[in-house]
Amino acid sequence: MKLRSKLIITFLILILVPVLFTTAAFFGFSHYQINSIKKLYGVENVTYETISNTTAMLSRITREAYDNMREKAEEDPDAFEDPSYLNTVNLDLETRYSFLAVRKDDSYIYVGHKEDQTELLDSLPEYGSHDTDQDQDVGIYIGGSLQALVRQLDFRFTDGSEGSAFIVTSISGMIPEVESLIMDVVMVLAMILIFTSMILTAWIYKSIVTPIHHLQVATKKITDGNLDFEMPAGGEDEIGELCTDFEEMRRRLKESAEEKLEAEKQNRELISNISHDLKTPITAVKGYVEGLMDGVADTPEKQEKYIRTIYNKANDMERLINELTFYSKIDTNRIPYHFDRINVNDYFSDCVEELSIELEEQNIELAYFNYVDEDVQVIADAEQIKRVINNIVSNSIKYIDKPKGYINIRVKDVGDFVQVEIEDNGKGIATKDLPLIFNRFYRTDASRNSSKGGSGIGLSIVKKVIEDHGGKVWATSKENTGTVMYFVLRKYQEVPVT
Repeated sequence: MKLRSKLIITFLILILVPVLFTTAAFFGFSHYQINSIKKLYGVENVTYETISNTTAMLSRITREAYDNMREKAEEDPDAFEDPSYLNTVNLDLETRYSFLAVRKDDSYIYVGHKEDQTELLDSLPEYGSHDTDQDQDVGIYIGGSLQALVRQLDFRFTDGSEGSAFIVTSISGMIPEVESLIMDVVMVLAMILIFTSMILTAWIYKSIVTPIHHLQVATKKITDGNLDFEMPAGGEDEIGELCTDFEEMRRRLKESAEEKLEAEKQNRELISNISHDLKTPITAVKGYVEGLMDGVADTPEKQEKYIRTIYNKANDMERLINELTFYSKIDTNRIPYHFDRINVNDYFSDCVEELSIELEEQNIELAYFNYVDEDVQVIADAEQIKRVINNIVSNSIKYIDKPKGYINIRVKDVGDFVQVEIEDNGKGIATKDLPLIFNRFYRTDASRNSSKGGSGIGLSIVKKVIEDHGGKVWATSKENTGTVMYFVLRKYQEVPVT
């Protein structure tokens, strides 16, 4: 759910939930108060309008007493001079927050309130000033500081005197049930608001504040250089998407840092390898030069041998430097390719002829087998493919451990590709090492005391060049028997123009 939708839902809940619950609470408490008023005061047909109208409510609860007094005035008006009767009526009215006052002519013969009510009594209407039948349901309201509701009953005593009986109800002493209803509704409303706010706060905290806290913690970890953690998955809103993007960023940063560390490790290993492998020919060159300078080579034959050895060692150093230079181009993906059509027969015949001279000097037999038609061509960079062949052959030479070594080169036609196989009778490669030999700096013999030399990047260069030509390279091997390196190049084929 999107953040905008959550905010809209939160807004609607804050409005609708309190309204709905307050309405339900109001009707529930009102129903309860109506039943209480009926039971306590004997008032019939109490409605919600009656409860909400204080004046009407006060009038309704004294109506029964008023009707009884009216009947008494018709039957026995002199009873309003009987203290016993008047006290009985007044006690009943007290339970309804009212009191009785009786006036005969201009004098009050009974006042049922203990406190001084002179001001109120002086404000009571004169005899016959109101239509008793019309005002009996609502009474007469006296405002000002008195705030009283008065029901007036006019009658005549048997001696002809004018009599008025007043039921006086103080509005300021509002019915406790009405006050309780209001307080209960307010309390329920407050509880509903608190409860709703707590739920919404927990929801918003979980969906907004919690992910932001996770982001804050994750940012602190990254600032401290710690990338080994996992960002908790977010929701489907904008903040959840931000958390997902942050986790993707962290993952990429970690991969980048690991790649950087691996590159630094490889560079250190390369420098170590190159330093070691350059030191060996340099030491040899230095030794032979000193031999020439000291006159150790005192015959033309020895001098020629020393010079040829120096030349070969210089070639070894040049090859190592060339590998280092080429490696830097691989790292920056800037290998200079010059693709052209190459005749397979001519090209590989020339390569084998050049290799045979070097291998003959090292007492290694070279055999060449070509099973490809004379007109077969490939699209390739001649210089880089020659580098591939030289690297594979050089690698084979290093690990030939037999008294008489041999290398077989076979060129085959395999459909749309030309397959080249270079086989040796070296010590072979263990099955566990075979998938790793094309990795940079990988050596099956990890010892730096190995006399085999090499930078450890020769076969990785082979893989890079062949894959850039659209081919692939692989190897098979058997320990103590030998290894066969394979690579394929796509044939050149004419596409007919329609």
